[in-house]
Amino acid sequence: MTDTDHLIWSNYHIDYEDWREYLEEEFPDLSEDERYLKMLEINNDYLDDERVNLDIQLSQPIIAIADLGLWFGRRCGYKEIQSGNIRDCLYSHYDYTTWYVDKLGDLRCDDVHHDGTNHYLYRVFKEGVSDTQRENLEDKLFRGVATRADITRVTRRLGDEIGKVYGWTFPQHGAKAQEQVR
Repeated sequence: MTDTDHLIWSNYHIDYEDWREYLEEEFPDLSEDERYLKMLEINNDYLDDERVNLDIQLSQPIIAIADLGLWFGRRCGYKEIQSGNIRDCLYSHYDYTTWYVDKLGDLRCDDVHHDGTNHYLYRVFKEGVSDTQRENLEDKLFRGVATRADITRVTRRLGDEIGKVYGWTFPQHGAKAQEQVR
């Protein structure tokens, strides 16, 4: 995540000092260790709030394009989120997770786990894309040869819908949209 990205939610680098005053005021009878755990609990509740905020139903499935950090090296992959609902992108089973919208308006996730970090790019299939076009993209993603142009040809970004919720705007598609995926 960079300074120009828009944070949705994270449990990575939570600083107790940022929460201390609030926690001591609201939970004076708890020990510092208990307040630390309360901070984590409250932060996790915020993720549920974001899922409510981003309950946005799209007309097509979402594709999560993955750059996976595995114990035997980096691998590419993908997964379709058949529901087509943006809230369903906000689930993880890993240790530390950050969801954000980057400067190009793409929803992304960085998932830290014991073997490394996974990076996800979430896009929605464009209206009218054929099964063959989807399969061709998925084949290129699986083989690790998909370019940004391949991806943008059959999908569109999610940041515009997310931006409507939070008041964020993103530049229209242009030269930067041809950059490579991570």
